[in-house]
Order: sequence, then C-alpha cells, then structure tokens
Amino acid sequence: MPTAKQLCDQASQLPPEERMALVDQILDTLDERDDSLDMQWAQEAESRLSAYRRGEVQAIPLNEVIAKYQVKTA
Repeated sequence: MPTAKQLCDQASQLPPEERMALVDQILDTLDERDDSLDMQWAQEAESRLSAYRRGEVQAIPLNEVIAKYQVKTA
C-alpha cells in the first residue's frame, strides 16, 4: 500500500480541478452526512445565484480563482 506522501506526490501531478475533486472525495470519507447542513449550503448557493442574477455580485472567472491558489514553481 502506498504511503500518504507517495499518494500526495502523485496527486500533485493532477490538474487543479482533479485535485479539488480528490480533496472533496477524501473529505467525504471523514464526514458524516448532515442533511440540515446540506440544506443550509443549498440555500446559500441559491441565495448567491439569485444575487448574481440580480447583478448584485460579479462572478470571478475560474481560471483566475485557480491561478490565485496555484503553487508557483521557480
């Protein structure tokens, strides 16, 4: 079985979107499902989408968000 370091090294080679999906999958294995929390997140998402559609907030392009959090290599 690979070590956590080996898995992390392999995961670091994935594109950012796949790394984020992997993190979500790993976190899902640690958390117990909480339907009330899921409902709160769904309401928050709907609220944010509505605000966006009303022009109250502006979206940030995904490539800008990813670039902000990518590790810069020399």
